[in-house]
Amino acid sequence: MSAVAGAPRGGALSAFRHRSYSIFWVGALISSTGTWLGNLTVPYVLYQMTGSAVWVGVAAAAQFGPAFVLSPLGGSLADNRDRRMLLLWTQAGLGVITLLMWLQWASGFHVPVVLVGLLTLFGILNGINNPAWQSLVNDLVPREDVVSAVTLNSLQFNLARALGPAIAGVLLATLGATWAFFFNALSFVIVVVTLLFVRPHISRILVPVGGGFASQWRDAIAYMARSRAMLLAIALCCVVGLLGNPIFTFTVVFAETVFETGPVGMGMLTASLGIGAVLFAIFQSVIRGRGGSFGRRAATALVALGVALIIMGLVPTLGWGIAAGLAVGAAFLAAFATLNSAIQLMAADHLRGRVMAARHMVFSASIAVGVLVSGVLAEEWGVQLATIIFGAGLIAIAAIVMLVPGLGFRLLDEADADPRDVPPLDPET
Repeated sequence: MSAVAGAPRGGALSAFRHRSYSIFWVGALISSTGTWLGNLTVPYVLYQMTGSAVWVGVAAAAQFGPAFVLSPLGGSLADNRDRRMLLLWTQAGLGVITLLMWLQWASGFHVPVVLVGLLTLFGILNGINNPAWQSLVNDLVPREDVVSAVTLNSLQFNLARALGPAIAGVLLATLGATWAFFFNALSFVIVVVTLLFVRPHISRILVPVGGGFASQWRDAIAYMARSRAMLLAIALCCVVGLLGNPIFTFTVVFAETVFETGPVGMGMLTASLGIGAVLFAIFQSVIRGRGGSFGRRAATALVALGVALIIMGLVPTLGWGIAAGLAVGAAFLAAFATLNSAIQLMAADHLRGRVMAARHMVFSASIAVGVLVSGVLAEEWGVQLATIIFGAGLIAIAAIVMLVPGLGFRLLDEADADPRDVPPLDPET
C-alpha cells in the first residue's frame, strides 16, 4: 500500500480508462436518472394531494432516515462479502419496491401514507446498499485514480439530477406520474444487467472477521477515532446533508409558491442543480487538480454553497432561480466530492465498507433532519427564508472550523498522505 500511496493522482477523467468502472458508471447514471424521476415525482404528487410542505419533508425523511439504522449492517456486509454480488441483490430489491410504487399509482390507489411507506422500505434497503456501492467505486480503479472515480461518481449522480427532473417535468406535464414511476422501476433492471459485466480492478481477499457485529464496529469506530481528519470530513458531510441537501427536495415548493410555474418549470429548476454540478466537473477537468489542497477546496466549497443558497432564497423569478440553481449544484458537488474523496483515501480497504457506512449513516440522518426542519420552517416562514437561514448556517460553520483551535480545514490534507492502514484482525481473536 505504501508503495502506491505516493503515486501521482490521475486527471479528472482518468477513471474512465478502466473498462469495468466505465460500465458501472453508465449503469449508475441510468439508475440515478430513474431515481431522480421518482425523487421529483413523489414530492410533486404529494404536494398536489396535500398542499403541505411538511408532507414533502416527511417523504424525504422516510427515504433517507432508515439508512441511519441500516448503514452499519450494510458496512459490515460490504467488508465481509463480495460487494458486487451484494449490490446485485440490493439493486434487485430496490427495483421491486419501485415496481410496487408504479403499481400503486397506476391502479389509482393514491394514498399518501402508502406512498411514504414504500419510500421507507426503499430507504431501509438503500441503507444496506449504499456502503457497498461507495466501496465498490474504490475497487474498480487503482489508488491513483480514486479521486477521479469518486468525483465522477458524484458527477453521474448530479448529471442524473439534471436529466431525471427534466424528463420528469415533461412526463408529468404530458403523460402523467404513472409513466415517471414506471421508468424509475425500469432503470433498476438496467443497473442489475450492468453489474453482471463489472469486475474489480484487483481481487479482494475476504478476511474472516471474528467477534460478531458489535466487535467489528468497535474496531471500525476505534480506527476512525484515531484520525481527527476523518472525523472532521464525516462531520462536514453531515453539515452538507443537513443544510445543503434540502434544496434538492424543496424545488417543488419553490416552483409552486415562489415562481408560480408548472411541472416543466419545476423540472427545469431542479435540473439546474444537476447542470451546475456538470459544469463544475467540466471546470475541474480543465484545471486538472490545480484547485489546491483538500482543506482549501472543502472550505471554499462550503462557503460557496452557503452564498449560493442565500442567493437562491432572494431571487424573485424562475430565470434567476435557475441561475442560482446552477451555482448551488456546482458548489454542492465541489463540497461533497472533496469530502467523500478524502474519506475514501484515508480509509483502509478491509474497513472501507464500515467507514463509508458511517459516512452514509450520518449523511442520511442529517438529510432526514434537514428536510424535516426546512419543511417546518417553509410552512411557517416561507421556503425562501428557510433557504437563506440554511445558507447562513453553512457559512457560519465553515468560519467556526477555520477559527476554533485544534480544528481547521488543513486537517483534511492528511488524505494526501499514506492511508492509515492497520493489520487485518486475527479471525481467532
